[in-house]
Amino acid sequence: MGALWPWIQACLAIVTLIEILWLLLRNRSTKETARLNLPPGPLGLPIIGNLHQLGSLPHRSFASLSWKHGPLMFLQLGRVPTLVISSAKMAKEVMKTQDLAFASRPFLVAANRLCYGSTDMAFAPYGDYWRQVRKICVLQLLSIKKVQSFKLVREEEVASMVRAISGSFGGGPVNLSEAFYTLANNLICRVALGKSYYSEGQQRKYDFRKIVGEFAELLGAFCARDFFPSMGWVDIVTGIRARLNNNFKDLDGFLDEVITEHQGKEVPDPTTKQQSDFVDILLQLQKDPSLDVPLSMDNIKAIILDMFSGGTETSATTLEWLMSELIRNPIVMRTVQEELQRVVGGKGKVFVEEEDLHELQYLQSTIKETLRLYPPAPLLVPRELREKTTINGHDIPANTRVYINAWAIGRQHDSWERVDEFFPERFMNNDIDFKGHDFEFIPFGAGRRGCPGYHFALQIVELAAANLLHCFNWKLPSGCQGLDMAESSGLTMHRKSPLMLVATPRCT
Repeated sequence: MGALWPWIQACLAIVTLIEILWLLLRNRSTKETARLNLPPGPLGLPIIGNLHQLGSLPHRSFASLSWKHGPLMFLQLGRVPTLVISSAKMAKEVMKTQDLAFASRPFLVAANRLCYGSTDMAFAPYGDYWRQVRKICVLQLLSIKKVQSFKLVREEEVASMVRAISGSFGGGPVNLSEAFYTLANNLICRVALGKSYYSEGQQRKYDFRKIVGEFAELLGAFCARDFFPSMGWVDIVTGIRARLNNNFKDLDGFLDEVITEHQGKEVPDPTTKQQSDFVDILLQLQKDPSLDVPLSMDNIKAIILDMFSGGTETSATTLEWLMSELIRNPIVMRTVQEELQRVVGGKGKVFVEEEDLHELQYLQSTIKETLRLYPPAPLLVPRELREKTTINGHDIPANTRVYINAWAIGRQHDSWERVDEFFPERFMNNDIDFKGHDFEFIPFGAGRRGCPGYHFALQIVELAAANLLHCFNWKLPSGCQGLDMAESSGLTMHRKSPLMLVATPRCT
């Protein structure tokens, strides 16, 4: 400790200097801000502003503050002016009426380090490069035709999960959180990389599942520089910078191996049934001279990471919360199973196939209800205002960071009845959907920055849920009095504890 004391004193001196400078500039900035008609919001503290009010679950903290201050709320998070949107009306203003003004992304330390300078689709700032990447993803990787081409892969991986659960009978509860993550990871690996990079007992240089899990966790971690741009050294002290560097090193090493493998194999022949995976497609596009912005190898890696983080996290978390709510609502579970028996059992099938899914209206309603209550990314991905504007008569300064609280919007009393109940019937016989047109229901966002991969993720969720409920009955382990529904913090909203349930056979 004694050897570190001079260094600690230097750090404290720097912090003190920053505080003094901030106080000297405060009068000027206060006068400038006073001339603006900002949206309402809670008073902040010196230096940190409203950071102390975030809590461990920011979507809940923001919702509580918005109930008092309104659905258009202004905060000061450290040095960052911040707007929080908590109603369908205000969301429409940001994501449709003024979508272009709010279409960019802020600089975020974790995304910049892990996503190759934020050159993926999710975190790239608005501009020519982002438009090209989105076009590639929408037309080449995530089109309905392309998603349907991987039908067999999805059915094989879901069948593998069902067999694994069947093999566990008599061996205690099933860790469904682990099963869902394994399913999503294996499926995305096969679709994006051409093969699964995970199997029990298999030794590899890189533990890809662990690397991707750390990647997803770090994207939602607190970085001081995100709120105090001149204080990045704090991230060194807390260890977050070292974790980012180590995770990036592992990610980059693994993706280098994958790309090298693809470069050494024959290009899939489009005239045959040989399937091109995402890496194949991106490597071919890299050679296209008509691209407005050339694709570097780092750009390809960043796009592949988007496929993993989006596809794996969305599918696994939605399945977790869906099965959690069905255990808490046995009548709803029984109704889903009766529908499955009527639609699938009547055809003499043991497994549910994708061609059956369009007939399962009540199952689809339970998935929608799950997404209303548990959007995978409750605050979506933050946006940044490119130029000053006004909303509802209030001034919004340029470079304001914007959080759209999809979690709070899904529980807004103005849009929904019985907001805290799991009530799938609300989605039966109506046209409300999550495609970005109904702003009271935006689990995947909307507008230019809406997620184009929702169809890919939902195909996994529907097929997996249908087979789990058609093939098995589910209950809590013996002696368990209730199900803990606590949430974990982060960019995506997982269960805090693994979902452990007992399965018994329902079909043979």
